[in-house]
Amino acid sequence: MKRLVILGGGESGIGTALLGQKKGYDVFVSDKGKIKEKYKKVLKHFKIDWEEEKHTEAKILNANVVMKSPGIPDKVALVQKLIELNIPVISEIEFASKYTNAIIIGITGSNGKTTTTMLVNHILKEDGINVGMAGNIGDSYAKMVAESNFDYYVLEISSFQLDGILDFKPHIAIITNITPDHLDRYNYNFDNYKASKFKIAQNQTKEDFLIYDADDDALVDWLKRHPVKSKLIPFSIKNEVEEGVCLKDGKINITTQNNTIQMMTNNLALEGKHNLKNTMAATAAAKLIKIRKATIRASIENFQGAPHRLESVLKIAHVQYVNDSKATNVNATYYALESMKAPTVWIVGGVDKGNDYKSLMPLVREKVKAIVCLGIDNSKIIEAFGNVVDLIVETCAMDEAVKVAYKIGKRGDTVLLSPACASFDLFDDYEDRGNQFKTAVKKL
Repeated sequence: MKRLVILGGGESGIGTALLGQKKGYDVFVSDKGKIKEKYKKVLKHFKIDWEEEKHTEAKILNANVVMKSPGIPDKVALVQKLIELNIPVISEIEFASKYTNAIIIGITGSNGKTTTTMLVNHILKEDGINVGMAGNIGDSYAKMVAESNFDYYVLEISSFQLDGILDFKPHIAIITNITPDHLDRYNYNFDNYKASKFKIAQNQTKEDFLIYDADDDALVDWLKRHPVKSKLIPFSIKNEVEEGVCLKDGKINITTQNNTIQMMTNNLALEGKHNLKNTMAATAAAKLIKIRKATIRASIENFQGAPHRLESVLKIAHVQYVNDSKATNVNATYYALESMKAPTVWIVGGVDKGNDYKSLMPLVREKVKAIVCLGIDNSKIIEAFGNVVDLIVETCAMDEAVKVAYKIGKRGDTVLLSPACASFDLFDDYEDRGNQFKTAVKKL
């Protein structure tokens, strides 16, 4: 019996344990931290061997294959030992894909991947397709493969998950954009991070498709230097493209396989330039799998966006409160600030991932009237914007940050939580941060 060891007892770990057991593996789950009660119940119910708050090497180094949670860096000593012993260390998407014949649409990128994943899933569902959405979003992909029989999967895939693939191959891959993010995991080398994202296409053939942002210099440059085998489907809001998606006479033009359809842009459910791009990527994927034009059009007009992404919370005393907690990097915050139409009180900060705030400078000058820092170490933010914004206040709890913003905000202003940083200094994750923001606003 083959032994499957799982490092990390979270959503992806438990899902992989269930699928592994179903496929006849001897399964062991090991977590250096505490495993949540709901996951322990599952492990106990299925009689799967597990441990928490430690890694027992004797029970791990005898694995035939190891599935590592995306949160565990490759440089950890235990992972290095496994690699030295030639034990494959893979990600959940690699493991689960071996056990499904479904058509896979895989979506990665520094920003916009959640919205694009949700929109592709929404279009397919509206067309009556039997589709599952997983990966970095919702339920574990492995759990879905174990328990369901979908014809299509729409997967949101992070660079950390792509680092652990060997044979994984989506029929349609989307790279929304690439901007410096998570550089702490890639030796502060942007090229390492780019290489990681492009692993989504490494096993594709000429029968497969890669949809990508042709306005993104980092993407275009990488493709020139590292050609892929798949058919390229670019999308652009700047230039016309022969095959792919572009703007023409104010309409979205989608051309694939010598056939063009057009969509109006004035009724899109999602606002902002970045969301126009997310819509272009999603509609290209939908057209490649021959979804009807009427379904695509209706879907992009009635789609509800991702939570914690430019989410309007409440208007209090004529001040609008907006939750963009999902903005965990500078580029995501750039899009948020770009879409602000009123003087903005900006709540920013958290765990800095090697951020460079220079690109935000013109937007901060133009739109931000005050900054409320929310983090344990705010020195980099203060240094970047101290000479640009008259009022910068430091806080270290969400309630306090929201109360300060409330005092600063005047009629017609917007209070924007768009942290540009990871959340792990003060919160469990970006969802916890966003929920605390919404709760604090409702308490005002």
